[in-house]
Amino acid sequence: MPVIASADGTTIAYERHGQGPALVLVDGALCCRGAGPLGPLAALLSEQFTVHTYDRRGRGESGDTPPYAVAREIEDLTAVIGEAGGNAYVYGISSGAALALAAAASGSGIIGLALYEPPFLAEVEDVHGAADYRRRLRELLAAGRGGDAVALFMAQVGMPAPHIEGMRAQPGWAALEAIAPTLAYDDEILGNGHLPRDLAAAVAVPTLVLAGGASPARVRGAAKAAAEAIPAARHRVLEGQTHDVAADALAPVLAEFFS
Repeated sequence: MPVIASADGTTIAYERHGQGPALVLVDGALCCRGAGPLGPLAALLSEQFTVHTYDRRGRGESGDTPPYAVAREIEDLTAVIGEAGGNAYVYGISSGAALALAAAASGSGIIGLALYEPPFLAEVEDVHGAADYRRRLRELLAAGRGGDAVALFMAQVGMPAPHIEGMRAQPGWAALEAIAPTLAYDDEILGNGHLPRDLAAAVAVPTLVLAGGASPARVRGAAKAAAEAIPAARHRVLEGQTHDVAADALAPVLAEFFS
């Protein structure tokens, strides 16, 4: 397993597959290289690109260095792009899309950007209970109650209580508990839930903002708002897809855009 050092010395684990232009994939909340949607996507895209996946700090085999700051995660992504040759296309999903947006606004060697459902939901609705969620999340994490923090996050994004309880009984729950502290990192990246329009306006590379046609209207609306705020952005809806987008539906769209 190769690793690189971020600017603050934090070890970042990554994988590289395929041949072609460099492409970096950025995970969303509670995901890492070993658990999440980017593995199958990377396999498909590696037919045309040199695909890099990595564990965001505090996840998987990457390290972590307190105190957390969004700028440190931007440095992590920049380090991966540096390993890829200094310039790369970047795709991010959910909170990973928000991180990729911030990185693109700062430069970071990103030459093309694709975002799937960046969850700036305050753009399209009143985000009820957001402040209470942030406060409760940090209380649970400070008390070492990672499992309860994960359950709180799942409830916040709309997962039914019986489904959450069923997941808690599964062996994979321990892995989610292990990276529960990174939920606070994602919350920092998303801020108050509003699209950071200053950052969006600073993105100067070709950008594709995607949403699933079967996703909730508020999620689709947030993606559309992001596309409208980024100067060089196009907006596209993948019919029949949800936030859990299928790799075989997404890969051809990304390959076409980045090519």
